[in-house]
Amino acid sequence: MSVNEGKKITRRTAVEDAAPSPTPSAALPPTSRIQLPPYETIALMLQGGGALGAYQAGVFQGLDEAGITPNWLAGISIGALNTAIIAGNAPQDRVPRLLEFWETICQPAFGIPLAGFVERALFNSADEIRKAFTAMQAAGALVEGQKGFFVPRFPPPSPLAAGLPQAASYYDTAPLKATLERLCDFDRINSGEMRVSVGAVNVATGNFAYFDNTRITLRAEHFMASGALPPGFAAVEIDGEYFWDGGLMSNTPLYEVAMASPRRDTLAFQVDLWSARGPVPDSIVDVMGRVKDVQFSSRTRMVTDMMQRSQRYRNVLRHVLEQVPEAVRETDQWCKLAAELACSKRYNVIHLIYRHKEYEGHYKDYQFGLSTMREHWESGLVDIRGSLAHRDWLEMPNGEARFVTHDIHRDGRKDAG
Repeated sequence: MSVNEGKKITRRTAVEDAAPSPTPSAALPPTSRIQLPPYETIALMLQGGGALGAYQAGVFQGLDEAGITPNWLAGISIGALNTAIIAGNAPQDRVPRLLEFWETICQPAFGIPLAGFVERALFNSADEIRKAFTAMQAAGALVEGQKGFFVPRFPPPSPLAAGLPQAASYYDTAPLKATLERLCDFDRINSGEMRVSVGAVNVATGNFAYFDNTRITLRAEHFMASGALPPGFAAVEIDGEYFWDGGLMSNTPLYEVAMASPRRDTLAFQVDLWSARGPVPDSIVDVMGRVKDVQFSSRTRMVTDMMQRSQRYRNVLRHVLEQVPEAVRETDQWCKLAAELACSKRYNVIHLIYRHKEYEGHYKDYQFGLSTMREHWESGLVDIRGSLAHRDWLEMPNGEARFVTHDIHRDGRKDAG
């Protein structure tokens, strides 16, 4: 199934000719339009993960073809960049713009992309050849950067020489600012059509911050700050303060959405690029990759378990308060405090986690190959179609906790028919 099929994108570019869509798979067919229950918030939450972020684009395409439009986008790092592209375009342009963004940044910054037949042959070869080829692409990203994203600083920064904070990095992300301003309408982002939140870390205070269009006017710099992972990328200056990648502190925006006040009935699509679960590594190279998985997965399942318990307590508290005479509830200070904490709102989290491929190395987050990008995109599209095939997963949760989670890889697959 091509990444283009869901939106019937007909344009052809040199990049598409150089790296055609992946071979049709046994993926589920496009999802028919879905009528959701009356959730007050439909959130799409996008984790950081560099080149793996094309998986999130595939997930969004699947939501788009099903007619599911989030009213809150929250992202960190590459998830923040995908958020900018989605929120910064009209509905009919969102998937094409995501494709244009990913086709752009998956080209070398200065060199000429390999001819299509050469890339297809290398990427679809035996595992050892594919591993060597993708490692070469990752090395290319380190040496020359990626088009419309980042380029090496020349001369390289001295380890000891002091200078401006926005130059203290190995790469310059000025091309990313130009790409975002070309592909995104920031007036639309700030219009309130969608709520937009992106996370970053204040370099001076060490505090986590969310830039949110309900509180401030968002610019390209806010999204770039969310993805400014040191020492590769420099801190981004915003209103006199400097910010780094939010993934340094928390790589998953789930907590920000689920704990928002006032509480609302929420359907949340949590799209993770790092899996906390994985094999025990038996080589130094595998150790490096597994460290990233553990570090950047941000314990998403632990957070959901914690929030499920919290919502259960709030719902139980609400039921207990209903047994207290109204006159007491209105006058007793403890009852008033309990009423503030009690909540019967319902939360449904659809969890989608990118699954590590056998050929991928520890460099998978900066291996921006076109064929790899399309495979990531395809994986996200397959996973969201599989998840949406479970129509019962989309129902509002009831019961004691009123908080449920579903995961296509944990709870099993279902073919759509």
